[in-house]
Amino acid sequence: MWGPLRRRSPSGFSPSSTAEEVTDGIDGSGLVAIVTGASSGIGAETCRVLALRGVHVVMGVRNLSTGSLVRKNIVGQVPTAKIEVLELDLSSMASVRRFVDNFNALDLPLHILVNNAGIAFVPFKLSEDGIELQFATNHLGHFLLTDLLLEKINVTAKESGIEGRVVIVASDSYKHPYREGIHFDKINDESGYNSILAYGQSKLANILHSNELSSRLKEQDTKVVVNSLHPGAVVTNIARYWGFLNGLLSSLGKFVLKGVEQGAATVCYLALHPQVAGATGNYFVDCNAVQLKSHATDKELARKLWDFSMSLLH
Repeated sequence: MWGPLRRRSPSGFSPSSTAEEVTDGIDGSGLVAIVTGASSGIGAETCRVLALRGVHVVMGVRNLSTGSLVRKNIVGQVPTAKIEVLELDLSSMASVRRFVDNFNALDLPLHILVNNAGIAFVPFKLSEDGIELQFATNHLGHFLLTDLLLEKINVTAKESGIEGRVVIVASDSYKHPYREGIHFDKINDESGYNSILAYGQSKLANILHSNELSSRLKEQDTKVVVNSLHPGAVVTNIARYWGFLNGLLSSLGKFVLKGVEQGAATVCYLALHPQVAGATGNYFVDCNAVQLKSHATDKELARKLWDFSMSLLH
C-alpha cells in the first residue's frame, strides 16, 4: 500500500516512514520527555521509540494499570528503558495539576513535552469542570499542562544548552470546525453541539495554541520551539465512540490507513530530529512543514483563544 507513496521531500521522509526510521541513529540519552495519552496508539508507540533512543520517558495516562502494562511491554523490548507512569486525565484540571506536582516530585529536568492525548466525536458531555468534553480534553487540559510545565522546560533548555521542544498533536480536522472557528460564547451549549465540528474546533485550538505559544516564546528569546502536526489517518481507538465506524476502521483500516508505527513518525521527528532545530510555529504532515488554512494562522483568533483559555482556568 505504502510503496507508491515514498517520494522525495525536504525532510527525506514520507507517509510510509516509521517512528523508528525517522529517529534512526539519534541518541536521546540524557533527555527527559513527557508524553500524554501514552497508554495506547500513537502515544504508546512514541514512548517506545523515544525509550529505544535513550530518552527517559514519563507516561501520562488515565488508567494506571493499562499504562503499567504498556510500560512492561516496552521494557520487555527495550531492557535499558527508563520509564515512569503517572496518572493524568486531561479533562480534569485538578488531575493536570496533580500530575505536574507528581512530575516535579521526581526532580527531573524536562526537554520534551508531547501533547498527544485526545478524544474524538464524543456525544455532548461536560467535564467535571463544566467544560465541553472534547474542548476540555484536547485543548484546555493541554493548555494548562503546558503552562504549568513551561518554566521547567525553559530552565532545562537554559541550563543544559539543549533546545526544549513542545510537540502538539493536532489533526487535519482543524479544517472543519464550527463556522466561526471557536464557539467562544457557546462552548458549553448543547443545543448547537455537533460532535464532528466540536472535534475540528478542538484541533484548531491545538494549532492556534501552538502558534501563539511559539510567538510568545520567540519574543522572550527562549531556547524552546513549539510545533503542531497531523499524524495522518491512523488505525487507533480514537473513534471508539462511533461503534460502527470504529469497527470498520479496525477491520479494514490496516489496508488503507497508517499503522501506529507511521502515525508516531512525525511526533518522534519533531521531538528528536536535528532537522527541526530552530523551527517553531510550524505545522507538520509526514515529517514536513506544510501551509495551514488561513483560519489557523489568524493571530487575532489565536490571542483571543489564549485569553479565553486563561479565563476558563482562573
